[in-house]
Amino acid sequence: MQVILIQDVDNLGGRNELVTVKNGYARNFLIPQKLAVEGNPSNLKQLEEKLKVKAKKEAAMLAEINKVIAVLKASPVKIGAKTGTSGKIFGAVTALQITRAIRDQKGYEIDRKRISINDEVKELGLYIATIDFGNGNNTEIEFEVIGE
Repeated sequence: MQVILIQDVDNLGGRNELVTVKNGYARNFLIPQKLAVEGNPSNLKQLEEKLKVKAKKEAAMLAEINKVIAVLKASPVKIGAKTGTSGKIFGAVTALQITRAIRDQKGYEIDRKRISINDEVKELGLYIATIDFGNGNNTEIEFEVIGE
């Protein structure tokens, strides 16, 4: 019997997936527990519509992510830091400072937990940070540490 899973079921499949199971398993467990619905033509049509809507949302989100990436890569973000006479900064540049600089200079709010700095930033200069947008969408941006 074919059923459409409403929720993720261990060792069977994920949400909105069409799977074939034995009749008893479907009628006695999956359907009464509201884990699945019968795979009849009307439910299959609803599943197709859900998948089309999901694909459209993902495409729109990917377009927005690409737009943000283009703006972030256009020019390096400048971060001011207090320095000593030798050019070393007091403390280190953190993801929170990068987040604030992106918000102020580029106009985008990015969670600091999504930013990872590739090198330890203790001196003035140009550095690279990685931003993870989720779903395998990563980008590297340049940021420049300048003395205040």
